Amino acid sequence: MASAPGILLAATLIAATLSLGACIPLVVAGAAGAALVVSDRRSASAQLDDAAIEAKLSGALAERYGERAHVSVTSYSGVVLLTGEVPDAATKAAVGEAARATDRVRSLHDELVVAPPSELGTRTNDAYLTSLVKSRFLEDAGTFSATHVKVVTERGVVYLMGLVRRAEADAATRIAASTRGVARVVRVFEYID
Repeated sequence: MASAPGILLAATLIAATLSLGACIPLVVAGAAGAALVVSDRRSASAQLDDAAIEAKLSGALAERYGERAHVSVTSYSGVVLLTGEVPDAATKAAVGEAARATDRVRSLHDELVVAPPSELGTRTNDAYLTSLVKSRFLEDAGTFSATHVKVVTERGVVYLMGLVRRAEADAATRIAASTRGVARVVRVFEYID
C-alpha cells in the first residue's frame, strides 16, 4: 500500500500537470526542437538564417504574386531551393532574381516550372511522399542520420538537401528513389568529405 507522503506527492504532480495543460506539449515540443538543433550539422545561426530566408522570401513572393503562383522556398545553409509553379517565364526569372537578392543566400537551385498552380490533391500526395521518404530514412538509421537530410517533394519529384558525406548522399538517394510513388530524385547536397 502506498504511503501518505507518496500519495500526496502523486496527487501534487497530477494537479500540477493538469494545471499546466497546454504547457506540457510546448515543453515536449521545445525539447524535441532542441534535440533537432543539436543534431543538425548547421550551426544554430545558420539554422536561424535559413528560417529568416524562407520567411522573408516566401512572404515577399506571396504578397507580390498571390494565388497566381505557387512557390515553395526551402533554404539549407544558405542554399535556396525554389519549387512550384509560376504563370510565365518572366515571373520565373523575377522570382529567381528576388531569391538571389535575398540577404544570406549563397546559391540558388531554381526548379520552378511554368504551369498552373498545383491542385490540393497533388500537394497532399507530395506531403505524403515526403513523410514516407523520411520514415524510410528512420528505418535505415544505421546508414546515416535522418536529421542530416531535408526532404522536399513537388509534383512527385523528391529533392534532397543537407550537409552530408557522399556515402550518406548515395544512401539517401537510393532510399528515396526506391520509394513507391517517387517520380525522380534531385540531389541538392553540399558535401563535407
